[in-house]
Amino acid sequence: PEALALRRRLGLARSSAGARSGARAAAGQRFGFLIVLDFEATCWGERGQRGPEIIEFPAVLLNTSTGVIESEFHMYVQPQEHPILSEFCTELTGITQNQVDEGVPLNICLSQFLKWIQKIQKEKKIIFSTDSQSNCTSEAKACAFVTWTDWDLGVCLHYECRRKQLHKPDILNSWIDLKATYRAFYNRKPKGLNGALQDLGIVFEGREHSGLDDSRNTARLAWRLICDGCVLKITKSLDKVSHYFVSSCLLAL
Repeated sequence: PEALALRRRLGLARSSAGARSGARAAAGQRFGFLIVLDFEATCWGERGQRGPEIIEFPAVLLNTSTGVIESEFHMYVQPQEHPILSEFCTELTGITQNQVDEGVPLNICLSQFLKWIQKIQKEKKIIFSTDSQSNCTSEAKACAFVTWTDWDLGVCLHYECRRKQLHKPDILNSWIDLKATYRAFYNRKPKGLNGALQDLGIVFEGREHSGLDDSRNTARLAWRLICDGCVLKITKSLDKVSHYFVSSCLLAL
């Protein structure tokens, strides 16, 4: 056990999940599905008082039994407060002025995102709740949101919706911070998402600071944690009540 713990801290532990079934790899997981989010937002090279606005809204649905991304959502969002992107922002994210000009305002994006959520709930029998059993049938599979740090849902979306007086879906009030989870499980502080992947021998696929590519790679990291024996749990909740998200099963629809 001590040797295994040491190997895990060094990032050398390799799960035998590849050789066993996905069901065994996911044994003990609270969530049958994870939805990974990684927003890109307006930014500037210099410090200022300007609040970030989301300009890319991606989400990927990860099956925790197979490690397969089964569905994706992606939209470019048109910033309203500072509609012209800085050169710094375009260079960092690769997102062009034309892409955001042709995007939709955040309220429309959130509406489309909820339609996607409803669609996958029906198709995959997904529920959002703290209790994987909930009040639904045994076929229902619990789902949680995953981000790299608390910034996406705890800062960026939260305060943008507040500034613009937009209704933020309640299901986005709780999530798993994979950076904090990674740090606790491997007992090592990662140097960013790419650094965390590199430490585990995983090559980043795509372009860094592309929201969709970052989401896909975060999902790959989540799968690796699952395969290494980490049971993913909610790390942050903005809700005041203990049962922070309960929604209908939608199984009858």
